[in-house]
Amino acid sequence: MPLRRILLVGLLLVGSARAEPLTLPREQRPEWLRRDGMVMAGSWEPLLFRVRRDGSSGYEPTAEQREAYRREHSPEMIARLKDRGINFVMMHCYKGGGLEAERESMADAVRFAGLCREAGLRVGVYVYSGAFIWELFFPEVPEAEDWVVRGPDGAPRTYGGAKYRYYWNRNHPGAQAFYREIVRFAVEDIRTDLVHFDNYAVGPGWDANSVARFREYLGATFTPAELREMRIADLGAAGPPSGESPPLLRHAWDDFCCRSLADSYHAMGRFARSLRRDVLLECNPGGVGAAIRPPIDHGRLLQGGEAFWDEGREPGYRDGRLQSRIRTYKVAQSMDNVAFCYTTTPLEMAESMAFNRDCLGAVCWFEYGTIWRKPGNEAPMAENLDPYIRFFHRRRDLLRDADVVADVAVLRSFPSQVFGGVPLAQITSRVEDALIAGRAAFQIVYDHQLDDLAKYRVLVLAGAAALSDEQIRKIRAYAASGGRVCTIGPAATHDEWMRPRPSPALDDLPAARAMRVPDEADVLAAIRRACDNEPAMWVDGPDGLCCELTEQPGRRLVHFVNYRSDGPAQDVVARVRLPRGSRAKSVALAGPDRTADRELPFEQQAGVVAFTVPRVDVYEIAAIAVE
Repeated sequence: MPLRRILLVGLLLVGSARAEPLTLPREQRPEWLRRDGMVMAGSWEPLLFRVRRDGSSGYEPTAEQREAYRREHSPEMIARLKDRGINFVMMHCYKGGGLEAERESMADAVRFAGLCREAGLRVGVYVYSGAFIWELFFPEVPEAEDWVVRGPDGAPRTYGGAKYRYYWNRNHPGAQAFYREIVRFAVEDIRTDLVHFDNYAVGPGWDANSVARFREYLGATFTPAELREMRIADLGAAGPPSGESPPLLRHAWDDFCCRSLADSYHAMGRFARSLRRDVLLECNPGGVGAAIRPPIDHGRLLQGGEAFWDEGREPGYRDGRLQSRIRTYKVAQSMDNVAFCYTTTPLEMAESMAFNRDCLGAVCWFEYGTIWRKPGNEAPMAENLDPYIRFFHRRRDLLRDADVVADVAVLRSFPSQVFGGVPLAQITSRVEDALIAGRAAFQIVYDHQLDDLAKYRVLVLAGAAALSDEQIRKIRAYAASGGRVCTIGPAATHDEWMRPRPSPALDDLPAARAMRVPDEADVLAAIRRACDNEPAMWVDGPDGLCCELTEQPGRRLVHFVNYRSDGPAQDVVARVRLPRGSRAKSVALAGPDRTADRELPFEQQAGVVAFTVPRVDVYEIAAIAVE
C-alpha cells in the first residue's frame, strides 16, 4: 500500500485562499446519491484507538480484540449489513496517531472499502478527528508540538477528559500540509465516496500561529480608528481578548474564530476536489441549536460541502415540550446539504424522511462485528426499524428530488445573535420554535443568503438588530420587488459590529411592505396576514405533530410526523395551496406501515386543496397530484 511521504511544506494562510462555495449543485453530485439515498452504518475507530479509549494505558489489542476486528472487516459483516438495508458505510481511515502507528489500520481501510464496493455499498471515511493522539504522534512528527491549540495559560487544549488527545490548529500550515496527504490517501488509495472531517467545534487559541493570524486579520479588517477603539496601540502586541477587553475586540475575535474554522474546512475540501471533482465533503460541527455559538457558524461552514453531523438528543414530545432536529434539517435543506443523524427509532427515521434530503441517517453501529444501536449503546438494532428502511428504499419516488416549499424565511443574523448576545438570539429561536410548532411552511437563512430572497413571500427579522448597510440595501430591494418584511424585536438598530445607528434603518419601509409584531405570541397570525391569509400549508392537529411541505414536478407532498408517544394524531385536517393555475387530481396517503397507498377524499376551492388524514401513528406522507 503506497503511503506517501509527508512533506511539511508551508501553505498560504487559509484566509487568503477564499473562493466560491464548494457545495456541489445537485446535478453535479454522484447519481447514486439522489437515486438511492443513504442508509448508513458506522464503525470508524481504528483498533489501536479503541484499545486506549476503552481503558488501557497502551495501544496493543488483545487476541480477542483482533479476532473481533477481523470479523468486522469481513464479507460476512458486509452481507449482514446489506440484509438490514444498509447501502453506505462510514469507516475509519486515520485518527491522529501517526502514519507508522496507523499503517496497519489504513491498509485495512483500503481492503475493507474494496469489499464494500464489490458488494455495492458506498463508502465514507474518517480522515481526521481534530485531535492528535500525541503519545504516538509526537515521537513520529516532533514538529507537531507547534501545531497544538493552546489555552490562555499555554497548556494544550485536550479532548475533554481524554488527556492523551490534543486539539490541533486547523489553520497551521504544517498541520495542513500533513493532513492534505491523509486526504489524498483517502481519495486516491481508499477511493472513498465521501471524506468526513470530525470535531469542527474548536477554533483558534492562544498558540503562536493563532495569535499571528489574528493580528493579520485585525490589520486587514479594521481601520486605525477602530483599532484604537479596541485599545490596540501596537498591532504586533495584540492578542485574543480577555474579560476586560472592549466589545469590538471581543466581536472581532468571535468573527475571526468562525471565519478560521470555515476557511480550514473549505481549504481542505478544495484540495480533495482537486483530486476528484465529485468526492463528497462532510464535517461535524454538531447540530443547529437555538443560537449561533462561535467558533461554529453553520452559515459559513456548510458552504464548504454537502453534509454535516448532528449527534444531539433524540427527538420526542416530553412534558408538553417538543424536542426535535428540525432546525438542523431546515438548515441542511437551506444550505443544500444533507444532515447525518443517528436514526435508531421509528420517530428518528420519520423525522429524517420528512425534513432531510437523500439520507435516512446512521441506523446502526457495527464495531467488532456486532450490530449495535449506535456508538456507546450496545443495545441491538431494533427490528421495528425494518419497515422504515424498506419504505425509504421502496418509495424513493416520494422523496427523490423533492424541494421544500416555504412562504417564509427567518434570518439568522450572525452579528445580532453573537454580538447582541442571548436576548436577541432568544427572540430568533422563539420565533423558529413557534413556526415549527405551528407547522408553518418556513425556512432558515443566513446573512449570505439575503441575495436569494425572491423565492419567499415574507422575510422575518426576529431579533435582527445588527445589520450592515449592504444587508439593509438588499432587504429594501426585496421589499421594493414585492416581498414583505415582518420584524419582531429590534431591527437594524445597530451596524454589523453592534454599534448603535442614529435611528433604526428600516423603520421607513412602506406600511404595505412591512409589518411590526410587538408580541411574539402573535407571530403565526402576523405571518399568515403577511401571506394574505393564504399560506402554502395550514394543518390543524394536536401539539407534537409537525409537518413539512415539499414539491416535485406534478405534485405537492405533505409529511406528517407525530412526536408524541401517548397515541396517534387523529383526524388531522390539512389545507395546501397549489401552484397558481393548477388543480388537484388525487390525494394518496403512503407510509411505512401501509402495504398500499390509500386514496383520500378532498375538496378544493380557490387554489386550495383540503383533506383529512384519519390517523398518524408516527409518519405519513400525502401526495397531491396536480394538473
